[in-house]
Amino acid sequence: MSKKVAVLVTDMVEDSEYTEPVHAFKEAGHEVINIEKEAGKTVKGKQGEAVITIDKGIDEVNPNEFDALLIPGGFSPDQLRADDRFVQFTKVFMDEKKPVFAICHGPQLLITAKALDGRGATGYKSIKVDMEYAGATYKDEEVVVCQEQLVTSRTPDDLPAFNRESLKLLAK
Repeated sequence: MSKKVAVLVTDMVEDSEYTEPVHAFKEAGHEVINIEKEAGKTVKGKQGEAVITIDKGIDEVNPNEFDALLIPGGFSPDQLRADDRFVQFTKVFMDEKKPVFAICHGPQLLITAKALDGRGATGYKSIKVDMEYAGATYKDEEVVVCQEQLVTSRTPDDLPAFNRESLKLLAK
């Protein structure tokens, strides 16, 4: 059954952490909606490879319209977490136990949403202490699946495992 996946993304996203999961989700028949501050805008990856057209502005969407959330890494999540609208959007998915996929620096949005307490998770090594302060049990593993809801990975090298586990949750 096809699912609708929200992607919170802005400039300086880690290219492959956006392109590879999005490609995998679309290949599996899922719909992907890119969300930033305003629809129609173009954002670019930090490697200059990904050029992403924003489908919807954050004020045009409701988390209840979506089945899952993808938060790719790079500098994108750090920028987005400065805006309470993106933090609240993220928090709804965690509170309602909808699938959330966060890689590399992606968990920064989860930290700001105060949604990691009591969760097993991973992320890029530079945010390990931040994740622990937020109450997460940090695991240095290629992919961590917590409570059949949260999928986290550390770096682009972990993308095969990240995509595999994310697709498993989307298939449910």
